[in-house]
This record gives sequence, C-alpha cells and structure tokens, in this order.
Amino acid sequence: MKRVAFKMKLKPGVIEEYTRRHNEIWPELTELLKENGVSEYSIFFDEETNSLLAYQINSSDGGSQSLGAEPIVQKWWDYMSDLMEVNPDNSPVSKELPEVFFLQ
Repeated sequence: MKRVAFKMKLKPGVIEEYTRRHNEIWPELTELLKENGVSEYSIFFDEETNSLLAYQINSSDGGSQSLGAEPIVQKWWDYMSDLMEVNPDNSPVSKELPEVFFLQ
C-alpha cells in the first residue's frame, strides 16, 4: 500500500459548489477508483490559499492520478473545470507532495 498526497487549487469563491459536487460524486467514478485500488481518499481545503490537499491510499501502482484515459474521469474533469485551475485537457493542475513524516 502506498499513501499519496497531492495539492490542487480552486478558483476563488467556489468551495461550496466544489463540496456539493463531491458530495454527489457519480457512483461509476467511485466504482472505478475502488476497482483501481484507491481507498481512504480525502480532500482538505486551505481557505487562506484556495488550495486543496488530497490524500489517498493506493493498493495498486496507479491511483486516481493515473486514470486520466478513462472516459468517466475525463467527463468529471470537464464537469469540475470551471471551479479549478486546470491543464489544457481539463485535468486539475496537481503536484504530488513528498511524505516527510508518518506516525503509525
């Protein structure tokens, strides 16, 4: 199992809509994530910087960040692109964060 954290950035003033959309995440997207070994996926918000910190456990080599070729993921990116900083393909601009401490 691998713990992964990465950061993304929201546009100002959209946290309520971002939260609403995630509370209504599509079942087929949830199923795809779980089928690909993603569990304990959490996203935290830093209101001072509009930054999101995502954390997940991956039981496979990939994780959510390697599912970009999947049509449902591309559809989700399109759906969320008005709320976030995105790349030309509408994937969120994200940066993986190195782990520097873990208490078990």
